[in-house]
This record gives sequence, structure tokens and C-alpha cells, in this order.
Amino acid sequence: MRISVLALEGLFDSGLAVTLDAFATANSLAAKLLDGSPRFDVSIVGVRRKVKSAQGLIVPVKPITPELMPDWVIVPALRSTTPATLLPTLERADVRQAKTQLREWYSAGIQLAASCIGTFLLADAGILNGREATTTWSLAPFFRQRYPQVTLDETRMLVPTDVGVTAGAAMGHLDLALWLIRKASPELATLVSRYLLADIRSSQAFYIIPNHLAQADPLVLRFERWAREHLQEGFSLQDAAKALGTSARSLQRRCQAVLGKSPLAYFQDLRVERAQSLLHGSGLDVDAIATEVGYVDGATLRTLLRDRLGRGVRELRSDLR
Repeated sequence: MRISVLALEGLFDSGLAVTLDAFATANSLAAKLLDGSPRFDVSIVGVRRKVKSAQGLIVPVKPITPELMPDWVIVPALRSTTPATLLPTLERADVRQAKTQLREWYSAGIQLAASCIGTFLLADAGILNGREATTTWSLAPFFRQRYPQVTLDETRMLVPTDVGVTAGAAMGHLDLALWLIRKASPELATLVSRYLLADIRSSQAFYIIPNHLAQADPLVLRFERWAREHLQEGFSLQDAAKALGTSARSLQRRCQAVLGKSPLAYFQDLRVERAQSLLHGSGLDVDAIATEVGYVDGATLRTLLRDRLGRGVRELRSDLR
């Protein structure tokens, strides 16, 4: 498999490093344990002759030439982690050139992969329009509002489509690399994950901080504060809207636009977050925790935690130790 990694000024150091290390490990293990096959031919390419990482390290890049026809192009994240810093980054001359190049690769049938902030380049180039995608959960509200033609699900770690694949936040680079290795050889991917003490994670939901997402919009933030004070009560959209001085329709629309979900779904997210906290430090049993977050019994809470986080109560207690 021929893979080109597109390096741009200010790229996220660990994202690039973990990507390269994963494929290097795969090649090494393939040579030692799997008769030398399959192998990954990985090159770092760029639209500029010289690229500095976010930490100021010089990244050696090869020029992009017409002869360069990889099977996959990977776009690592850039170190622009807020809307205020990301917007000017997307308008940089080298980034505009990179987006043009990505469109050319896409037109040529080359598969494209991106993780974290790298997904914004694919979306900004229009390549993800009409498709599902994921991105770093922390910038999901900004992504959703900027690219309404993309169906975003930030709870997923990996979203494959006909374009290629998008992956989640920072360390999602490793999940992305393992996914590509698995496409070539499931056996090799298992070996790499064991050597690197890493597994492909199916979801980002366990890591999402609801309060961070709410801060993207004043009304949603006010709703979040109201909801935290009423977790033990049954949810009423009308009561929430009245308390916030808005209409139920306006609250519904803002939550959908910013969070990609209904007020009730976000209310349940906050219940899950509170339940996780109580599982960690309260010493309460599951039935008592269910009462604290507004459910009549522990069975209902167990089902919600399993559906939302993909983990049961025992696993969550273990994860949080």
C-alpha cells in the first residue's frame, strides 16, 4: 500500500509521529513475523519545500509531482485548536494550495484520510459534502455550523466513506493508522496494536465534555446550566424554554444546529456525565446513582450507559480508577 502523508506548516507533532511509527512498526513486524508481506510504502509530501511542525521541528518533505500516485493520502492535524486560530489557518496560502491538491487527488480516485483538525481541510475543500464524517469532538459545534452539508457524528472515532476515512481527536491518528493497517492485514493490525499497547476505539463518546460543547452558543450554554440544576427531574422542553425566556422551537433548533442533537438528548448526555462522576467517587450503588440523575432504577441507567458509552457499569468503574 502506497501512502503519502501531507505535511503542512504547524502540523501536530504527535499526530505525524504516531502515524509514521505505526506504519514503521507494521513494516518491521511484517518482515519478522509475516514473511515480509504486506508492506507500506510511506512518504511525507508537501506543497512547500520546508515545513516546520508546531513544536518548531523541521519535517523533511518530498515535492508533489504528477508521478506521485499513492493509494492513500493522509492529512494530519494542524495545531489550530480553536475557531479563532483555525479560521486564518484555513485561509493560509499553503493550506489553500493543499486543498486544491486534495481535490485533484480525489478527482484522480485516490483515497483520502484525515484525523482531528485535518478533517477540516477535507471539509473546506468540499470533498465531504453529502457524506458522513467525524472530527475532533472539541470543535464539533464549529464544524457543524461551518459545514452544514456534512453529516457530522463526533461520537464516532472512525467514519469510512467512498472518499476514504475521517478520524477523531488528536490520538485518533493512531486509530486511523491501525484502521489502514487492518485493511491490508487484520493479523498485522493485531500485532501492531499489541506492540504499541493500542486498540482501535470505536467511539469518542467516553471522552466528550458536554460543557465544552455548550460554550459554542450562549443559549445552549444557558440551557446546559439550567439542565444541570434539574437532572433529578423529568425533562420538559416547554419548562426549559420558559425558564430560559425562549421558545421551545428556538431551543430545539439551536441545540440541533450547535450540538447536532435535541435538548432531550443533550440532557441525557449530562445525566451520563454526572453518573460517570458518581460511579468514580461517590461510593453509591447503581440504584442510588440512578436516583441522583433522575432515573427510577439502576437498570435504566445501566442501559443508557451501555448505549451511550459502549461500556457497562463494571467497566466504567474500572476505567475511572
